[in-house]
Amino acid sequence: MKYSIGEVSKKFNLSASTLRYYDREGLFPNLERSKSSIRSFSDIDLGSLEIIECLKNTGMSIKDIKVFIDWCEQRDATLRERYEMFIDRKRIIDEQMASLQKTLEVIEYKCWYYKTALEAGTEKIHAKANQQDTEEVTS
Repeated sequence: MKYSIGEVSKKFNLSASTLRYYDREGLFPNLERSKSSIRSFSDIDLGSLEIIECLKNTGMSIKDIKVFIDWCEQRDATLRERYEMFIDRKRIIDEQMASLQKTLEVIEYKCWYYKTALEAGTEKIHAKANQQDTEEVTS
């Protein structure tokens, strides 16, 4: 199936100018154009765009994504490089998720802290609890 730039823009929630930029940067090496230079995206191009957006979400630069696209064009000769690149991207995402998990734990604690303080009408309930914990340890 073929898709216009407008259809792809809506489907991926990306501006047409972003898609044109990706094309100019060489991220769609097999993108078809009409005689009047109108872009026509295939299902394969849409699959590539999903990967491009995935890699962007890992913090990868357009320049590095272009390297990946070039590797894909080389087929089996670059399987190792592509595999290692995705292993590296996975490591980065795992680190981000661990960091986000720690952030979530702090936020959950603060939600509990303020909820219980609101229910008690004061933050002093937490000071009393901390004081009791200290007294129990020193006793």
